[in-house]
Amino acid sequence: MLSPNEIKIVLEAALLATQEPLPIAELRRMFDDEVDADTLRMLLEELREAWVDRGVELVVTASGWRFQTKASLQKFLERIHPERAPRYSRAVLETLAIVAYRQPVTRGDIENIRGVSVSTEVMRRLEERNWVEVLGHKEVPGRPALYGTTKVFLDDLGLRSLEELPPLEDIVKSLDLTQIPTPAPQPAPAQSQKTPAADPAETAQTSAV
Repeated sequence: MLSPNEIKIVLEAALLATQEPLPIAELRRMFDDEVDADTLRMLLEELREAWVDRGVELVVTASGWRFQTKASLQKFLERIHPERAPRYSRAVLETLAIVAYRQPVTRGDIENIRGVSVSTEVMRRLEERNWVEVLGHKEVPGRPALYGTTKVFLDDLGLRSLEELPPLEDIVKSLDLTQIPTPAPQPAPAQSQKTPAADPAETAQTSAV
């Protein structure tokens, strides 16, 4: 049987060797389930304390435990490893916010709150990023899908549960959700008869996603 210190060394190696959060159940497998979950949590907390003054920190998210670079050091790392933040339209940002804070919601619920229709492309982008998923179906005619956020969404924010959701502006910063400016409506071509101007809300929705 390994000593507590030896167990911590194994845990440290496993967590440093992966970028994905590791749940307690998976960590226990390394010890043939001979170390109980409570003991592992206690040792992980001790390991977290041991790294508190380092550039990397041990955190627990919705999916499990992982090491990650401290946010305060990100600006220095970007100088040698510049990463281009993903760019999302206003429609994607608003839809994500509604799902996160009002879930479970149907597409119709989202449209009622936003005041405009939600394109299939918007939902596809969120599902591809694995931030939003179908949780079930509403028991009404047509049984529309009910959407909610995923564990990946919480992991990317470094959260354990929805109860820890920060203010919306903090989510935008944490997920690098760079909003694409909505292009100004273009004047309609000269015609013998006037054509209706584009609805600004629809312009925002159909801008680059």
